[in-house]
Amino acid sequence: MSNIVAIVGRPNVGKSTFFNRLIQRREAIVDAVSGVTRDRHYGKSDWNGKEFSLIDTGGYVVGSDDVFEAEIDKQVELAIDEADAIIFMVDVESGVTGMDEDVAQLLRKVKKPVFLVVNKVDNNKRAEDAVEFYSLGLGDYYTIASINGSGTGDLLDAVVEALPEKEEEEEVEALPRFAVVGRPNAGKSSFINALIGEDRYIVTDIAGTTRDSIDTKYNRFGFEFNLVDTAGIRRKSKVKEDLEFYSVMRSVRAIEHSDVCLLVLDATRGFDGQVQNIFWLAERNRKGIVILVNKWDLVEKETKTAKEFETYIRKQIEPLTDVPIVFISVLNKQRIYKAIETAVEVYKNRTKRIKTSVLNDTLLPIIENYPPPAYKGKFVKIKYIMQLPTPQPQFAFFCNLPQYVREPYKRYLENKLRETFDFHGVPVSVYMRKK
Repeated sequence: MSNIVAIVGRPNVGKSTFFNRLIQRREAIVDAVSGVTRDRHYGKSDWNGKEFSLIDTGGYVVGSDDVFEAEIDKQVELAIDEADAIIFMVDVESGVTGMDEDVAQLLRKVKKPVFLVVNKVDNNKRAEDAVEFYSLGLGDYYTIASINGSGTGDLLDAVVEALPEKEEEEEVEALPRFAVVGRPNAGKSSFINALIGEDRYIVTDIAGTTRDSIDTKYNRFGFEFNLVDTAGIRRKSKVKEDLEFYSVMRSVRAIEHSDVCLLVLDATRGFDGQVQNIFWLAERNRKGIVILVNKWDLVEKETKTAKEFETYIRKQIEPLTDVPIVFISVLNKQRIYKAIETAVEVYKNRTKRIKTSVLNDTLLPIIENYPPPAYKGKFVKIKYIMQLPTPQPQFAFFCNLPQYVREPYKRYLENKLRETFDFHGVPVSVYMRKK
């Protein structure tokens, strides 16, 4: 297991810029507005051949009335508990502030290596100004400029030297990625918190609390995969501030890089246009899909309420109606493990490989009994079928006149594939190819 290094400090000192530089990706959102990072954000980095995990935390503010800042403080303390070493970042432009002293007081009690890092030092005058940070009582400091990387080499030399030696684990195959998606305030972060049994994500009643897409490894009850919490996706007309635009882009990217999308919708709002947009985004990317109807405990129910709601959803997602729908209540922890079991089944369906001989022996007799309709007096003969070597189910049907096979017949073939081989919850692609 790799070592963990946490980056902490008050808001807007450059923690996320430094984090992005170390993991060499624009993973954490960076903006001039303070308080952009709200959850703990994880990434991988290495230096001098030694690999370690990084945690980027929200800015630490003591005694704030802000609901987010109180939650961020809890996240920072959790990150400090998890870490093997801590990088405490301060800003030379602002000098020593009361908030810096609060964080320093917290870190002086920690029995772990703490590295005081003065950021934004990009000239000699600022290097001289950094001397005042000795007053924080954390010993020597390192001067860096996150924006261009100067000074990070000396800091990382010291950090990796202080990290304890850990036994090397065998390289494991890439874990499946399940993205939890939906519109803002549908209960995505609460769903993941309920699953993993800890407050890994900040949850408030304010829509748009989660701004980054964040991975969590889930390893319980025989299941192992990465859960990705995403920011809620709003319709374009509602995306006003830059930050929210970046968050939506991260969510779209999380969908693109996932294997299965768990689409969480608020039962009290229904399967509205924005939820449908997210559904079709996942479908266009050929991802496995599970629809989770959250807050079902708040809906007034009669005998057939669930059945009618399910029928309504399936009507909206035609022709891809073969998608699992699970009614859950995150607050009451109703059926949340059923949701995960279903997602794992969908993942297995998406990665299923069918032997060419089995495909041909099963489907060719069905096609013979119901061949493609003649078109312009021409008869289409399908001779051979194979599954293409792609991450999702795609099938090539080889025939004499592929251009004459119409969409309704392709849908018929897709439905026969679903019926026969169980591709529940997975978009299936059918291609006609010249023999």
